[in-house]
Amino acid sequence: MKLYILLLPFIMGALAYEDMSDKVFLFPAPSAMAHVILKPEIKKSLQRLTICLRSYTELTREYSLFSLAVSGADNAFLIFPKSSNIYTYILQEQSAFKTDPETLAWKHTCATWDSTTGVIQLWINGKLYPRKVSKKGSTIGAETSIVLGQDQDTFGGGFDINQSFVGEISDVHMWNYILTPDEMKGVISGHVKGNHINWNSLNYEIKGNILVQPKLYCKSWDCASSKHKESIAG
Repeated sequence: MKLYILLLPFIMGALAYEDMSDKVFLFPAPSAMAHVILKPEIKKSLQRLTICLRSYTELTREYSLFSLAVSGADNAFLIFPKSSNIYTYILQEQSAFKTDPETLAWKHTCATWDSTTGVIQLWINGKLYPRKVSKKGSTIGAETSIVLGQDQDTFGGGFDINQSFVGEISDVHMWNYILTPDEMKGVISGHVKGNHINWNSLNYEIKGNILVQPKLYCKSWDCASSKHKESIAG
């Protein structure tokens, strides 16, 4: 049974529900098709949200990190790095954040939006960038299409190979509320999990050439997956 569960994510179009805490999605090449569909735990309209994830890429061109579409708004919530900026879209409205120069390392990104004030927060590796305001008083509908690896130009599709993600994505969490700064720290340390999307009990579907691989984080000389470390300790 365990072998069957491990093989499931590699089957094209297969639905999977599993603890991904020691795994990553590996996007090996540019594609106009390859993507991961995320199925939320909660199906309600959103007036506030927080999204956090880790990414690792060599890309210098524009690409999509996280794409949420609703009917009539393909960019209902989009995180879109481009050059030295990260663009967020709320219900088609763009906000640009000038960020620190890219380095070839794992990056932890969190973005929040509160409809009450319209305030958007962007946090990268625990650093908060100057806040923006967008779509005050608006609501993101309950029927969503959530995709990793592609920018949706239609609901669930309309992908462009030149905006596709290449690299690794892990630790994707989403909340239907705004996290506090202390909770943000808890997300980075792995103690705070999403209630809308939870990487540790992830419901997802792979489309195209995407692999599920062991999570490898390197700090100085120490580089090993969590399972490998456990086997050494044992």
